[in-house]
Amino acid sequence: MESLYELWGKRNPEWEERYQDSVISVFSDYGKGVNQYQEVRGKIYGAGYEVFILAFFIGLYSNKTKTLIEDKAKRKHFGWAISNWGTGESRLGRTQYPRLREYMFAALIARTDIDFIALDKGEITQRKVVDDLITKMEEYANYGFDFIKEKLEENPNYFFKETAFLRVFLDFLKKDEEDDAMDDVPESLD
Repeated sequence: MESLYELWGKRNPEWEERYQDSVISVFSDYGKGVNQYQEVRGKIYGAGYEVFILAFFIGLYSNKTKTLIEDKAKRKHFGWAISNWGTGESRLGRTQYPRLREYMFAALIARTDIDFIALDKGEITQRKVVDDLITKMEEYANYGFDFIKEKLEENPNYFFKETAFLRVFLDFLKKDEEDDAMDDVPESLD
């Protein structure tokens, strides 16, 4: 029997078509054409799924999801199973990144409501669990795409600085630290 990780790896998550030109093609070699954000800039990422991974982590770190549009005709996928993401030697001297897929899977297991006892008893199928994992993955990425799109609309140069994406994640961590600090303040007895 295949593991949940192997079954998840065979899947090809969907994303909303509206993010192709506004986000994915801005940062990657996915698709062709020009839009107002990319003009003559170089691409940061090679494959479109690399932008999906980034959007996923933005949703994950902010702990926010956004349901995909119902109309399946307005959804796309990369045509490349998750298990193949990051397996090829890529441009700009990047190396393969199989561990990143493992971290994504672990995060999805932690953040998706799965009844593992029911799975073990056969009350739910592995397919149902993998469907739920993929849905959660798509929803995190969808939020991330929306976040990136909004930032680009506010400032088209926002992500075209060397540490721009790092700054986004550091801001999420900073917010968590501030929230934790607020939790440490005792309630007033007045």
